[in-house]
Amino acid sequence: MITSRFSVGIHILTLLHYNKEGVNTSDFIAASVGTNPVVIRRIMGMLNKAGLVEVRPGVAGARLKKDISDITLLDIYHAVHAVNENALFSLHDSPNPACEVGRSIQGSIEPIFTAAQKAMEDQLAQVKLSDIVNDVAQKTVQ
Repeated sequence: MITSRFSVGIHILTLLHYNKEGVNTSDFIAASVGTNPVVIRRIMGMLNKAGLVEVRPGVAGARLKKDISDITLLDIYHAVHAVNENALFSLHDSPNPACEVGRSIQGSIEPIFTAAQKAMEDQLAQVKLSDIVNDVAQKTVQ
């Protein structure tokens, strides 16, 4: 399941690009996102661990560590989701093996879920953060 951390991660990185000359504190970012600074710090930690942002303990502010044309939405998706959360769909636990449907259902739907996950990831890999930044810039001019 995709959590809101994904969209917040995209928002944070886009804001860091727009405010690259300013000081990007968790309070400043939280005001733009409309959430608590603690949430921002948690997601910033994930983005930092993935090598997308640079944050230094005790120093106010953060900045992009990569160029926006080198960051894909798939990079952001992987950065903010734990490995066990990266599945768009999950199978239910313990279907009844004595039931005809229970015995076979997971084997029937798992390949469909896997194909849908791959299609989503292929799409996210095609979109760069620079595409989002450019789209935001066009929308703010209108």
